[in-house]
Formats: sequence, C-alpha cells, structure tokens
Amino acid sequence: MQEKETNPFFTPVFEDNHLLVVHKLPNVPVQEDASGDPDLLNALKAYLKTKYNKPGNVFLGMVHRLDRPASGLMVFARTSKAASRLSEQFRLRQLSKKYLAVVQGTPPPQADLRDFLVKDAATNKVSVVAPGRAGAKEARLSLKLIKHLNGLSLIEIDLETGRSHQIRVQCAHAGFPLWGDYKYGDGNQPQGRTLALLSARLGFTHPTLKKEMTFSADFPQDSPWNRFDAPAQQQEFI
Repeated sequence: MQEKETNPFFTPVFEDNHLLVVHKLPNVPVQEDASGDPDLLNALKAYLKTKYNKPGNVFLGMVHRLDRPASGLMVFARTSKAASRLSEQFRLRQLSKKYLAVVQGTPPPQADLRDFLVKDAATNKVSVVAPGRAGAKEARLSLKLIKHLNGLSLIEIDLETGRSHQIRVQCAHAGFPLWGDYKYGDGNQPQGRTLALLSARLGFTHPTLKKEMTFSADFPQDSPWNRFDAPAQQQEFI
C-alpha cells in the first residue's frame, strides 16, 4: 500500500478538481467551534492553498459532518457546483455511508433502532424522548453484530437519518454504549480513551463525471480496535 501523507488533522484519500476526500483524525472538530481548537475545514483550506500555491481565499464546501471525537471518511467540495450536487445527494439520501463502532456489551445479531431525539443546544447533548415532544426528530439506524469478544462488540451501522450524535445516543439508549464515549457512556470510561466510532465506508456519485465512487477507511490499529480482525472490506482505502 502506498504511504499516505499524514498531519495532526487528516489523511488525504482522494483529490481532483471537484472533490477532496479525507480521513479525519479523532478529536478534531470539523469546523470552528466554541473551543477555539484548530479545525478540519481550515486545515484543509490551508493544505490546498499551500499545495497549489493559491492566492487569496480557498473555496471548500462542507456538505456533511462527523462528530469531533469520531474519525473516518469525509468528502468536501472544491467547487460550488460540486457542493450543490453533493448536498443534494445527502439531502435525498442517495449516497451510502457505513460506520464501524466498538460498543460495550452484546447487541443482537441484527437490530433496527428507532427513537426520537431532542438536542439541548446549551449543553450540546442529545436525549431520547417520547414521540410527539416538541422539537423531537425521528432517528433510525440498523446495525449488525460482527464480533463479540470479552465484553466488547464490533458492529457495523447503517444510518437512515442523520441526527446529531445519533449513533452514540441510540446505542447508549439501547444498552450498549460506544467504547470511549464520555458524553453518553456508562460513566466508567477512563480518561484518555478515544471514541471508537469510524466513518468506515463512503459512496456517492461524482458530481460532474456521474461516476459511482466508493471509499473504505483503514481499519484502526489502536485499542480497542486491535482486539478484532478487520472486516474484509475494511483493509485499506479504495
């Protein structure tokens, strides 16, 4: 496998005149937030500006998000046309996204989770609430158990909706919180753990070439991932 360029924020995966696909590293905010910490969007703009010696501001359209503590694949648009067309694919759920996660406990072999979520903007925390509550949004996902080992489970997740913190909240509510999740976990997460949530596969139609493109992220080699074998389709970037 060809050696990939790395920096503290991302690993480049694919790039052309219209798109930039990267592997976001954990604990990097996707865009500027109240923390003031360096963010991915500005890091990518600086990367493009330096690589192509671009004068002035660099355009880069953000068409989806990924939780700060999570890692994995994201696509950004390098032109306004690409941004518009990719955003439409996300809006219409015409692309494919799969996640891998390590959770505590033993989920069922397969499950469909459906909850209603409300976000508290003051605390940036999402809660499961009863249907019909003001501001509640439906959240749906399906999951498949890949392997259970010594109290931990590797699962694959398909999102049907894209709510804030959805995977973390729904898994915790169902009784199997994500490993390393301080916000929604069981309160027994030692300091220093990284959230075990990976944006593992991403597929979409190229906004100008109309070509189907699919990318797979490297399977992490640190704990707790290294307790499991990588699924066959997660060996390396495509």
